[in-house]
Amino acid sequence: MRFSTNILAFALAAASSVALAQQTAPVAPAGAYVAPPWTYKTKQLNRAQVDALLAQPKKVVVIDVRRPDELISKGSFPVFLSVQVKDVESNLGFIPKDRQIILVSNRAHRAGAVGDILSTKGFKVAGATGSLDYEEQGGTVARITPPPKVAAAASAP
Repeated sequence: MRFSTNILAFALAAASSVALAQQTAPVAPAGAYVAPPWTYKTKQLNRAQVDALLAQPKKVVVIDVRRPDELISKGSFPVFLSVQVKDVESNLGFIPKDRQIILVSNRAHRAGAVGDILSTKGFKVAGATGSLDYEEQGGTVARITPPPKVAAAASAP
């Protein structure tokens, strides 16, 4: 009988520990974005840090590493270089080495990966930010309107 009482006491203690952990663990609202862990050496920048860097435009360059369709649908900063992740290493000569670099992607993870690459190549990487994160923190990004499609010229008969 004593053995079963110990098992029952252990089971109750374990169940109450799990219940307590469930009550105190933060729970994201349904549909809310939950960021994966930051695994990059590049610093992840918040809105205030980005704004402080952007306040010195002669000392900083913004590089957006997303695809053109993402730039159009999500927006970006008013002035930026657009270099997709797959093209970064072949375009290093176009990236200024004398300025702090802010890298941008949707949620900063691609930007963080590119920041790690650029840091190893001797660039001054200030950090990475996500345009969606920046907006959620109260920042404003510029919406990009693609140029109108030009109708193909009709061939002469």
